[in-house]
Amino acid sequence: MKLNNTFAIGCLVQFYEIDIIEDYIKSVRYSLEDVENKENVIIDICLNMNEDLEKIDRKKITPHEIVERMDVYCDRFDVEFWINNDRLFTIADYRREFNDKFCEQVDVLMWGESDSLIPRQTWEILDHLHTAVKQDTPKYVGFFSTCKMWDDTWKILEHPDFTDKPFIEMDTENWWSLRYNMSQTEMDEINNKVDDLDIQTTNELKFNGCGLVISSDVIKSGANIPKSVFFVHEDTAFLNNLFIHFKGEIPQYIIKNILLVHNRKLPNKRMFIKGQDFEDGDMTRMRKQQYWFRNADKMSQMNAFNTGKQGYTYTWEDVFRDYEK
Repeated sequence: MKLNNTFAIGCLVQFYEIDIIEDYIKSVRYSLEDVENKENVIIDICLNMNEDLEKIDRKKITPHEIVERMDVYCDRFDVEFWINNDRLFTIADYRREFNDKFCEQVDVLMWGESDSLIPRQTWEILDHLHTAVKQDTPKYVGFFSTCKMWDDTWKILEHPDFTDKPFIEMDTENWWSLRYNMSQTEMDEINNKVDDLDIQTTNELKFNGCGLVISSDVIKSGANIPKSVFFVHEDTAFLNNLFIHFKGEIPQYIIKNILLVHNRKLPNKRMFIKGQDFEDGDMTRMRKQQYWFRNADKMSQMNAFNTGKQGYTYTWEDVFRDYEK
């Protein structure tokens, strides 16, 4: 298969995610196996070694060992990565800068995520999609289908095999559940059954950041993650910015019957963080234990919803100042 268009997929890897990133890298390489002109897909990976927010537990692993492991994974699958050490660098910062940089180099952008697995069919589908729509709707977003979500507002994104299943809170056993950790093989089995693609269109945008597809013309037009969003909720902020910028005229193409896996609750997702040794492995509790987390989460979210109206713009200085008080 030869691609007619160019793509970039970008992923931020926090140092504590070193135990899970191999599967993501592997899935990206699998997606390129049948692509003749692999140079048409740029794979950008940043390993974030900055410790301004969370410290490496050097009794368990050294920074050098983390980088060495990343080297091994990337060498194995012929992928390069770069390292951020010097500045506080969040998912919002990475994705905003990824958009800015690569929208000038490729036709289509895709947000990777360290706990995701992308479909083997990714580039063939996105190549055909972009070729088909770029004349009439050069500015668009796209999204592959997902698992069973917690309320009906997500139904438009749920895979047909998942959508009629019950949502079971805290369930980790059933393959359709939000907290179930799905393997590459399981995802392949679901996607390989597809003969005819079901691509649906909506102007009522609905997505999260895991696997989001963005035509570069969207970013070139001035829509991006606002700089005021400094921590998380960057996907919500970007969605809100699209509504403000395009006033409901930007389409979202949903590849309804091809699943992209988002393993949100991997037990080894947050490892080697100093002071986070909880036997129950509850990652949410681990993160909320950090003194700054609640403020940063709340303030970044408030900024995400204040993009188009009056309101105070919070910063990291506010996060730490509020804690000190």
